[in-house]
Amino acid sequence: MRRQKSFENEMPTCYVVATPIGNLEEMTPRAIEVLRSVDVIACEDTRHTQKLLRHFQIENKVISHHDHNERDSAKGILMLLHQGFNVALVSDAGYPLISDPGYILVETITQHGFNVVPINGSSALLAALVASGLVTQPFYFHGFLPSNLKEARGVLTRIRHYEATMIFYEAPHRIEKTLKLALEVMGDRKASLARELTKKHEEFIRGTLSELVIEAKDLKGEMVLVIEGTKEEKEPDISMMDIRHHIDELIQSGLSAKDAIKQIASQTGYSKNEIYQIYHQDSHTNC
Repeated sequence: MRRQKSFENEMPTCYVVATPIGNLEEMTPRAIEVLRSVDVIACEDTRHTQKLLRHFQIENKVISHHDHNERDSAKGILMLLHQGFNVALVSDAGYPLISDPGYILVETITQHGFNVVPINGSSALLAALVASGLVTQPFYFHGFLPSNLKEARGVLTRIRHYEATMIFYEAPHRIEKTLKLALEVMGDRKASLARELTKKHEEFIRGTLSELVIEAKDLKGEMVLVIEGTKEEKEPDISMMDIRHHIDELIQSGLSAKDAIKQIASQTGYSKNEIYQIYHQDSHTNC
């Protein structure tokens, strides 16, 4: 167990600093102060971050920390902390670690007993959620779906019965395909598509998945897709054949038989033992 009292020790600190997702006026005074005070700023794209720093007249040293060098960079930043330097971690926009690099760094630093302090600020997923018009809690954040169609289908199949509102990040060149896949796997349900958040052309498209598919073809900008959770009620009288079919479908999507049985039990109201018996009796009958 590790216990960190962020402001009651003199250990060097890595600040995880949220930056604006579009509108620079959303940069917090505290974030500006921290970036000015640290010895080094680690960022995804130094050119992108330098624009932000110039805007706020911050001239601190900048180093690169991105997906392709994350492990090596984490070792270098750890060395800086050992030398007594304070470091700030930023991403190109929003919160580091939220579909952006940073997890390996934070894990490494905390294992060595240094402080990790979050500096709050913009978050695209929360902005999209609260303006979606959908239930805000509980919610499930997935980030980007896999680019491989089969893998993406597997993810959506595994979570389609979640009652929580679901949030995804998506790129403009993939959004139409993603919406069509979500419609196919999850059925038509309420959804909201947010794009260009906090920027001049900010837009929210609220409706159903089938309606969003029609609008999605020529949309530009980074997007956040928010989808309504299932409203299906558990069906304890589901047939044995349906149970077997659902288990096979989940196994094909990548789940183990054990996890598939557990998920079907939660969806139907049957106990895991009952589902297990149905599954294995059916398997034995088909042999």
